[in-house]
Amino acid sequence: MPSGYCSGPISRPYSVSITDTQQPAFLEARADGLLLRVRLTPKAGRDDLLRAEADADGKVWLKATVTAVPEKGKANAALAGLLSKKLRLPKSAIRLIAGEQSRLKTLHIAGAPEELMPALLARLADLGLSAP
Repeated sequence: MPSGYCSGPISRPYSVSITDTQQPAFLEARADGLLLRVRLTPKAGRDDLLRAEADADGKVWLKATVTAVPEKGKANAALAGLLSKKLRLPKSAIRLIAGEQSRLKTLHIAGAPEELMPALLARLADLGLSAP
């Protein structure tokens, strides 16, 4: 087979819908808060939360874009600001715990999970990130 050809199936990300009663796969409850998995695209045309998207391995991430460049933590700070604004959370409650220099990031949202989860599900639904 000539070089540059793929011998297996090509995997592409696909969108995933969530409902108000279903915990999204990119959001996980912990004793001290929630873990949020985000796939960040820096240097985008706008700051936005787009959709839930599964990667080739089936792991689901919340896709986000920010206009900030990925230098000296600028894109990470912009992501925290975006999440704070869109999800109506204090910036101090959002902490990056993995993926500082990667597009795939894990963030910790501090608070009581039994209060945070329903509030975040409602906000995600308001943003159109749920099934119709």
